[in-house]
Amino acid sequence: MVKNEIPLTFEEALTKLEQITEHMESGSAGLAESLSAFQEGMKLVVFCQNELEKAEGTIKELMENVFGDLEMTDFIEKNRD
Repeated sequence: MVKNEIPLTFEEALTKLEQITEHMESGSAGLAESLSAFQEGMKLVVFCQNELEKAEGTIKELMENVFGDLEMTDFIEKNRD
């Protein structure tokens, strides 16, 4: 996932991505550090995209309930069948 492999929330990942971006834009990092930061940033981007896709799926599930009731379902588990 990210450099330390500790699971992050979406908000934590987004904050970390912003920090990496600011650091890289500052121009204070060398080439090797910049490449490492870029790699970590890309992993965070993928993680955030996946989290947003899950949220979108949950919203669609809530909106598509045929009885008009709001119902939370696990979008990922339901679509694995």
